[in-house]
Amino acid sequence: MKILTPSPAELTLGRAATPIAFIRAIVTGYRRLGMDPAKALAQAQIPPALLDDPDARVTAAQMEVMSGAAMQELDDETLGWFSRRLPWGSYGMLCRASLTAPTLEVALKRWCRHHRLLTDDIVLTFNQQRGSATIRIVEHTALGELREFCLVSTLRYLLGYACWLVDSRIALAETTFPFPAPRHADAYHYLFPGPVRFDADAASLSFDARYLELPVRRDEKALQAMLQRALPLTVLQYRRDRLLVHSVAQILAADAAAAHTAEDVAAQLNTSVRTLHRQLKEEGVSLQRLKNEARRERAIKLLLQTRKPVKQVAAAVGFDSEKSFARAFREWTGVAPSAYRTGAPAETSHPAPPR
Repeated sequence: MKILTPSPAELTLGRAATPIAFIRAIVTGYRRLGMDPAKALAQAQIPPALLDDPDARVTAAQMEVMSGAAMQELDDETLGWFSRRLPWGSYGMLCRASLTAPTLEVALKRWCRHHRLLTDDIVLTFNQQRGSATIRIVEHTALGELREFCLVSTLRYLLGYACWLVDSRIALAETTFPFPAPRHADAYHYLFPGPVRFDADAASLSFDARYLELPVRRDEKALQAMLQRALPLTVLQYRRDRLLVHSVAQILAADAAAAHTAEDVAAQLNTSVRTLHRQLKEEGVSLQRLKNEARRERAIKLLLQTRKPVKQVAAAVGFDSEKSFARAFREWTGVAPSAYRTGAPAETSHPAPPR
């Protein structure tokens, strides 16, 4: 059992980092169907002689051209992996079926369930336990010499789509494959950042289950644009990680009355204060704004669901005085706390957002 640690290098469309083994797998798909890959190779500017060099690499752009041409020529988006072809548009249908899900969890469950409608040669399973989510591939048929390319592509496309769907990097706890480390194993860390383990029982992805709560952020218009060039989704990495904002909000909501300094929050997230502020800025929010939002939500809940005096509500959400709380609450909602409790209309139709 071999475990690899990730490389810090990042894949770009212009760097030759895609193993020639993946191009050879596409060529094998052509030959299985008795077709000639020459046209696709020419379009991708890949000399046929390069196929004989086991250490050769091509760029992601060449891979995109080659696979796109092959999918259309073969009318098979899986390039010969399965016992029957999956016509052009099959995976677009999967994407569309998951698009209306409210959260990533629902989207992934739909993807795994609907994938069975396309083929039962492999089955995707979803499991969540002990704070970890895992997508696992169960092989129901021998995939032969296309096994590696099939398993790698299936997992990487799903990961890329999931990241795109919630507009966030999804940090992987582990990726596993049921075969020995290939000659080009170093390339796996471009595709699956994080620990990669070979000689495992099955192909799988594991990540923090809190990502499952992230809301789906894409719509039909965005999907149509993405499907025009879907391959970059499977090779480029997201920098932003929306789980950070989600995690910060959870920390603040757990105790809205606490001071919650940047140092305290960063320590709970096992990150630096600098990284915390940078990533929050990338998301267009600040720690103070999230603190105010947590206080506002807690205050509204106490006002509507309890009979606590306003002074006690103020103390429960971290204000030293009822006066300062009332002033802040009026900025958040447009009305005083007591008026909000009785359902009085706001003084302005556009209350200021928490700052």
